[in-house]
Amino acid sequence: MAQDAQPLLAIAQATRQAAQTLAGLSADAKNRAIEAVAAALEAHADEIVAANQADCEAAIADHLAKPLYGRLKLDGVKLAGAIAGVRDVARLPDPVGTVQIHRELDDGLVLKRVAVPLGVLGVIFESRPDAVMQIAALAIKSGNGVILKGGREAVGSCTALVQAIKQGLRKAGIDPAAVQLLTTREETRALLDLEGYVDLIIPRGSNAFVRFVQENTRIPVLGHADGICHLYVDSEADLEQAIAIALDAKTAYPSACNAIETLLIHRDMAVVGLPALAEALHQARVELRGDETACQIVPYLVPTTEEDWATEYSDLILSIKVVDSVDEAIAHISTYGSRHTEAIATRNPVTAAQFMDRVDAAGVFHNCSTRFADGFRYGFGAEVGISTQKMPPRGPVGLEGLVTYKYRLVGDGHISAPYSGSEARPFTHRDLPL
Repeated sequence: MAQDAQPLLAIAQATRQAAQTLAGLSADAKNRAIEAVAAALEAHADEIVAANQADCEAAIADHLAKPLYGRLKLDGVKLAGAIAGVRDVARLPDPVGTVQIHRELDDGLVLKRVAVPLGVLGVIFESRPDAVMQIAALAIKSGNGVILKGGREAVGSCTALVQAIKQGLRKAGIDPAAVQLLTTREETRALLDLEGYVDLIIPRGSNAFVRFVQENTRIPVLGHADGICHLYVDSEADLEQAIAIALDAKTAYPSACNAIETLLIHRDMAVVGLPALAEALHQARVELRGDETACQIVPYLVPTTEEDWATEYSDLILSIKVVDSVDEAIAHISTYGSRHTEAIATRNPVTAAQFMDRVDAAGVFHNCSTRFADGFRYGFGAEVGISTQKMPPRGPVGLEGLVTYKYRLVGDGHISAPYSGSEARPFTHRDLPL
């Protein structure tokens, strides 16, 4: 273990101990703790918003990148929405203790597979102070401890939030060590070295940041490096609907990972519909870039380069490519997409089904905005992040992604010997009610 990790050992050990206690609590006890956290956040709302305002002012002075600044800002309205999300988590079913398999192996020998917490989560994020509330609520509900590490630009906001969360936990009789906050860059590297103390690392940030985490830890990592999402407007799309979807998917929150970066449009639709689509986006102050065909149809587009197709702008910039078929759109997405979220606008159900079946992404949408790729909007209450890996969990990760399972086998003096050899006793393998 690296020398820098030594000061964190006590924190990690305290978090693991608190998590073990949390794991044994009833759903009602955890829900009461979440409500106490929500109440504490409300009670300290003015302090939290003031701390965030100070962070935002410092960020402006430091010339923080525009996408990061958008994620950093936490005003009273956004805070109230996040607190509502915390309360929503308390209303969700408790995943811990769920029996997934209940099977008789033989008379008196019964197997159960039961959902259990992961243990301790290490969550590292840039900006996004609202992530503190989402992740803490999900960790509490799933019986996990969590060690949070925010970016330096959000230290004041995160500190105020975690102080309120700890106060809520104390009031509910829960060890506040279940939720911890780290504040220095050195602690990030130290956290990545805590194999055996931290069970899962969840990075939320830029492509370079996530790849750094993935390459510098032996702890399992859940997350995604890129958010390059596409909208394909088919020849049989409803143009008015497609314009509304494109505007929402690009402009509602440009710095979000579920915003589109490229619009693919069928040649037949481009001829009649691209000028109106481009004008609506242009009026929304989106900088538009296009391939050669798109530039011929809409002369004011900036010509694209190869780099544009592989860029997550996280800003009001959109690249447009004209394609000859849904097959070409799918091929482009296969080459440049990040397996996050992809959408098609079409009135043809056969084309939609072809797109949704063949596109390899955590989310594939038909006639709706990619902005719906979100744990809260999926009804998860909140999310700890979005995973684009093939192994589950995939997509927005809520409670189900924060539990694993263990096998519990109960017998009555059973031994394995009678079940092997030429006269082996057969297993019954009879599924029982869950």
